[in-house]
Amino acid sequence: MSRPTDVAVVNRILVVGHGMAGARFVQELRSRDLGRRFEVTVLGAEPEAAYNRVLLSSVLAGKLTPAEIETVPSAWYAAEDVELRTGVEVAAIDRHGRRVLTTAGEHVPYDHLVLATGSTAWVPPIDGLTGDDGEPGRDVAVFRTLADCRAMLARLDRIRYAVVLGGGLLGLEAARGLAGRGVRVQVVHPADRLMERQLDLDAGRVLARTMDELGVRVRLNARAVRFTEGWGGGGRGLLLEDGTRLPADLLVVACGVRPNTRLAAAAGLATDRAIVVDDAMTSVTDPAIHAIGECAEHDGQVYGLVAPAWEQAAVLADALTGGPARYRGSAVVTRLKAAGVDLAAMGETDVDDHESDAEVLRFADPARGTYQKVVIRDDRVTGAIMLGGAETVGAVTQLFDRAAPVPADRRALIFPGVAAAVDPADVPDDHTVCRCNGVTAGRIRACGADTVAEVAATTRATTGCGGCRADVAALLTSRSTVEVPA
Repeated sequence: MSRPTDVAVVNRILVVGHGMAGARFVQELRSRDLGRRFEVTVLGAEPEAAYNRVLLSSVLAGKLTPAEIETVPSAWYAAEDVELRTGVEVAAIDRHGRRVLTTAGEHVPYDHLVLATGSTAWVPPIDGLTGDDGEPGRDVAVFRTLADCRAMLARLDRIRYAVVLGGGLLGLEAARGLAGRGVRVQVVHPADRLMERQLDLDAGRVLARTMDELGVRVRLNARAVRFTEGWGGGGRGLLLEDGTRLPADLLVVACGVRPNTRLAAAAGLATDRAIVVDDAMTSVTDPAIHAIGECAEHDGQVYGLVAPAWEQAAVLADALTGGPARYRGSAVVTRLKAAGVDLAAMGETDVDDHESDAEVLRFADPARGTYQKVVIRDDRVTGAIMLGGAETVGAVTQLFDRAAPVPADRRALIFPGVAAAVDPADVPDDHTVCRCNGVTAGRIRACGADTVAEVAATTRATTGCGGCRADVAALLTSRSTVEVPA
């Protein structure tokens, strides 16, 4: 049967995935599609409204409620004439018929299919972690979704001891959240340092000491071999390779994620580490299918952070509406979201001081939880670790983002007292305050907001990792104290 060719049908866009990438894409599309040329349907496997996954650790710690991390209210979709269907899982893609099949047996047609399926938690093959059905055991949890977070919160009163497998971003955030609730937590990590992909050895040591002071014990170079129960009737626990037994009422698995490429691979799309896309975020196999976020691989890179996903969402929305935007990759800045820890890492970090073409600035004060390292090549910041360096992290990040020349007195990158402090009122309008959303100081000043919440609602600043909240507040304060000439 031939396909209809009227405009309304030709422009059907189906989004599979209602996470941070999928929800942002729909917003970006509607902001460009003022004439409503596109019919948009969103299928989300989770039953929740769109929420900020980055802030799940704050919910676990009790700092925020689930409602407070909602990013796109469900009412927005109705107002923007977008069909949102939550709790719907897709079983297969029919590329020939341009439709997807849901697990309920329904066919949903598309003209452009946007895959924003994200990643799934990886559970290592350790004895006792999963049952016969391959699912995590009763006392084993992953920390990936709001449902995972709620499940842990529901059993907090029965948890005295917890072990977190994995000392990366997610593992440390989960561990800190549980410790903040009074749980005795240990992190088991197989590498010689925490966050080994982002930190050098010295920074990892300082971070481990900081975590210990916050109630999280860290075990490095440690390998788990079995999760079991019944040690003399003493409950469940984790056995390590060296024979150490750790008590655990709950085992949290945070050993990394894998891009969710199941649908794409089964449909014959090119996949490597993830779904291979071009500069327009379009599958290199099928021009009617696109991928963004953690399930997309561009130029050999798969980004597991929110800022690149949002950049990709904007590029795809622009490309589908006839715009010129193309994705050229992202300069990644990793921020750890854990109460009591202020950490940002970017670019090349594990650089030896003896490399002839690199300047390496370094300052460490482990007792105060401070470790700062800046790598400079050709008068440009090419990498940095800023642990406990809240005063200068903004300036260093800006220099890294823009590949701008560093100051002649390099000490100003680490010690804010070396250079005169910059009054928020003097920050230039083109200074990027919120990296996640690309919001400048000028845009914040011009939005007319009086509170951080109003700025967030108007510009989206602070709605990503939240690390710019203090800077936004300072801008608002400086604006309110500036005298207006009569």
